[in-house]
Amino acid sequence: VQLQASGGGLVQAGGSLRLSCAVSGLTFSSYTMGWFRQAPGKEREFVAAMSWTGGGTYYTDSVKGRFTISRDNAKNTALLQMNSLEPEDTAVYYCAAGRPITTYVRASAGYSHWGQGTQVTVSS
Repeated sequence: VQLQASGGGLVQAGGSLRLSCAVSGLTFSSYTMGWFRQAPGKEREFVAAMSWTGGGTYYTDSVKGRFTISRDNAKNTALLQMNSLEPEDTAVYYCAAGRPITTYVRASAGYSHWGQGTQVTVSS
């Protein structure tokens, strides 16, 4: 199983980035896809998730209205569109695949497969 995250970079506050996560080695359409992030000196935190049906989307409060998660089951790809970026969004972003029950969709433990991370840096 491989999850390859890409699309990170350096952007000014207010700018946008789109992260992609290419997945192989599992039945993508059967997995919930999540995005997490870890800033220096902080614990990894949940950002967003989309259920395997695409019918359920979840966001942490700080990104609601700015970030949009989506998935393309035909291309085995999960996306995270990030708009109105803030310096507080600076972190390494990780994509993850799992089959968490709703209670654990925001928990790292709900995901069995992880990508390598992509750095997002937002300058003020």
